[in-house]
Amino acid sequence: MSENKDLQVAEPATSVEGVKFVYDFTEGNKDLKDLLGGKGANLAEMTNLGLPVPPGFTITTEACKVYLDSGEEPAALRDEVSAHLDALERRMGKKLGQADDPLLVSVRSGAKFSMPGMMDTVLNIGLSDKSVQGLAVQAGDDRFAWDSYRRLIQMFGKTVLGVDGELFEDALEAAKTAKKVTVDTELEAADLKKLVTRFKRIVKTEAGREFPQDPREQMDLAIKAVFDSWNGDRAKLYRRQERIPHDLGTAVNVCSMVFGNLGPDSGTGVAFTRDPASGHQGVYGDYLQNAQGEDVVAGIRNTVPLAELEKIDKKSYDQLLQIMETLENHYKDLCDIEFTIERGQLWMLQTRVGKRTAGAAFRIATQLVDQGLIDETEALQRVTGAQLAQLMFPRFDEDAKVEKVGRGIAASPGAAVGKAVFDSYTAVKWSRSGEKVILVRRETNPDDLDGMIAAEGILTSRGGKTSHAAVVARGMGKTCVCGAEELEVDTKRRRMTVPGGHVVEEGDVISIDGSSGKVYLGEVPVVPSPVVEYFEGRMHAGADDADELVEAVHRIMAFADRKRRLRVRANADNAEDALRARRFGAQGIGLCRTEHMFLGDRRELVERLILADTETEREESLKQLLPLQKKDFVELFEAMDGLPVTIRLLDPPLHEFLPDITELSVRVALAEARKDSNENDLRLLQAVHRLHEQNPMLGLRGVRLGLVIPGLFTMQVRAIAEAAAERKNAKGDPRAEIMIPLVGTVQELEIVREEADEVIAEVQAATGVALKLSIGTMIELPRAALTAGQIAEAAEFFSFGTNDLTQTVWGFSRDDVEASFFTAYLEKGIFGVSPFETIDKDGVGSLVAAAAKAGRETRPDLKLGVCGEHGGDPESVHFFHEVGLDYVSCSPFRIPVARLEAGRAATQSQGSDHR
Repeated sequence: MSENKDLQVAEPATSVEGVKFVYDFTEGNKDLKDLLGGKGANLAEMTNLGLPVPPGFTITTEACKVYLDSGEEPAALRDEVSAHLDALERRMGKKLGQADDPLLVSVRSGAKFSMPGMMDTVLNIGLSDKSVQGLAVQAGDDRFAWDSYRRLIQMFGKTVLGVDGELFEDALEAAKTAKKVTVDTELEAADLKKLVTRFKRIVKTEAGREFPQDPREQMDLAIKAVFDSWNGDRAKLYRRQERIPHDLGTAVNVCSMVFGNLGPDSGTGVAFTRDPASGHQGVYGDYLQNAQGEDVVAGIRNTVPLAELEKIDKKSYDQLLQIMETLENHYKDLCDIEFTIERGQLWMLQTRVGKRTAGAAFRIATQLVDQGLIDETEALQRVTGAQLAQLMFPRFDEDAKVEKVGRGIAASPGAAVGKAVFDSYTAVKWSRSGEKVILVRRETNPDDLDGMIAAEGILTSRGGKTSHAAVVARGMGKTCVCGAEELEVDTKRRRMTVPGGHVVEEGDVISIDGSSGKVYLGEVPVVPSPVVEYFEGRMHAGADDADELVEAVHRIMAFADRKRRLRVRANADNAEDALRARRFGAQGIGLCRTEHMFLGDRRELVERLILADTETEREESLKQLLPLQKKDFVELFEAMDGLPVTIRLLDPPLHEFLPDITELSVRVALAEARKDSNENDLRLLQAVHRLHEQNPMLGLRGVRLGLVIPGLFTMQVRAIAEAAAERKNAKGDPRAEIMIPLVGTVQELEIVREEADEVIAEVQAATGVALKLSIGTMIELPRAALTAGQIAEAAEFFSFGTNDLTQTVWGFSRDDVEASFFTAYLEKGIFGVSPFETIDKDGVGSLVAAAAKAGRETRPDLKLGVCGEHGGDPESVHFFHEVGLDYVSCSPFRIPVARLEAGRAATQSQGSDHR
């Protein structure tokens, strides 16, 4: 290889409105990811740092977007590519594909966000029947030249011409069988020459054309194939999974080839500046002698640990460690590096901020703070609520009696249990039927993505921490064990043989531990995560028995709590949930659903209330319910003493408290047939029919109940007021907030509020205790959001009920649509994510923002919160911070996630990008 020199690129003959579509590696930098993609931007950055990067150039994402929009490449692109190719040939002193001493290049994809293996790459472009002879002479190695040529035809045939890749694999396996060898490196030049002939025959038969001998045609077709791969099925699926926008496009990197398959003094590898599984500092990665880069990622041959490179090639090893330190200090983060050694010369092929496990993310963030490389604000951007949620999942019980059958590389942590399946189709099919599955493969490839998403975990018998399975699993937060060599995986017979001869058939349950790499037969019991134990107060950071992960989580949470503006409350309906929520860091209750207090033993009292024919009967039922409700609230105020407790008055339709209409009808019919009918059952059936609604969620519920059934809401208000008075007399500090549900007009709220104020005044007079109970409403109907300015005249707070608001804005019944057509909507890209999971910013979100603004214009001190499930969703928390809400409320388990994301939202920096 020639050394890098200053580039002089001739201007292209034509241009499109001055747009530049091609950049040399010397022209870009790491901040141009939007334009050059992550790979191109980082190749440019390494070039700027003076690191040994093979010369090349990048075709921008803008060129890709023009192609995807119009179906044609920009008119100026060919001339720009020609100009940069000419400059590259001058620098290298050879021409692309020339017969005697050919320049060869790779064509690689490179989107803004890392999408490992999801788009296309072609190596060794420029080889042909003529130039392969020149490469053999130049390298002094016939075997190397023909091995490189067969690789080009194989990759080009599959990637560019759409030939079934298994046809090439089968031909390669047949060649090894005929030679009686097990690995491709044992094939000699004559064997590879025959294989090239076989591969070209496959191309002609399957693609209907000869393998192209013109090197420029090879390159142009490969560039187009990379553009096309942006919209390939696996790329689209991966983007949906990772929530990467579909309109970014990919850059294309054309890089002069360096060869790791030139013999034992050559090789290729992947290195991490820290362990991506644990975050620990050290020498981590994989190396493979006499191989090209795709061999490592594909896991087709088992690698050696990177530390072994010191024995194989100490000069390159020492240089690599120095470069790794340079890159980590420069990027101030864990770096993932691809490199090739060509006859003792080290070349850097890629670097990026590396994907990591959830535990590693927290450890690395705190380590970098301690090293002075980043501050607390940046540390918060290096972790996510989704990662924290992963750390709260249970782990295997190490003391359980289990049968361990193998051990591989701990590639991505977690405790996964499921039925063994041996292909992606079965994984998806069984998963959709409600089965939990473990995808078992010799090694995965990008075509396995849908199965990896469907599975609880992934187990492979080949590959290491840098294999496709490991990298993708870490990115998705999936449990993964790789390289379990002692397990013999037979995908055709759908079975796995474990040491001792036991056979695991498809459908047998196995358990895999991604933290230790252990594989077990059967289902292993789980125990709580130490992170959950920390949040519940059973493990204390800094204590002797607290591990470093707990300490890292503790520190990050402390950062978040200091930075955040949003307060975090809990959705809790009883004292037990309230106390747990408080241990998890809740700053009050944002939603207490009183209907949950009316179930169980109290259902009979509610039935009496519904069946009451007279005012006296109704008052008697309410009188009996009052002390029970008061007791509920006393316990809540005690559990949340000193913190706000928002109590929603009865919300669901009354028929939910009555027996099922079908079950009751059968009971009555059978009783009548026996001539021993029950009068109460007859009255219940009449009431069920009377209250039956075609769409009860849009019927007699919420505030409408309070207005139609006299005394119902006032009973609840009295119970709240009396409980608050009792708690104050006990020297407590109750902070009750009364929330009126399903308000659509200010008049509804005014009527209920007037009645509530009268009751509160009566309780104050009777107890002599001054009470300050605020009264507000849920904003869960579009009309309420659109008239929020009027409603704020009678409300002291708004709590956005985003579950119902989503239903009414979209016209969806959540109970029905998620199971019926949401899967199709997600697959077709209509949804990037369910609007019940992450708030629909354009529709529901715009109503929330408008209502918040209008409400505060009427009442500047209006308290604003959200109590739908979106309150615990990481992306939604950021939105609620942006529109100025005061708090979010969510289930107790999601409180730490909401706290963390509220801190991240408050410190979000425009330039931070650690996807």
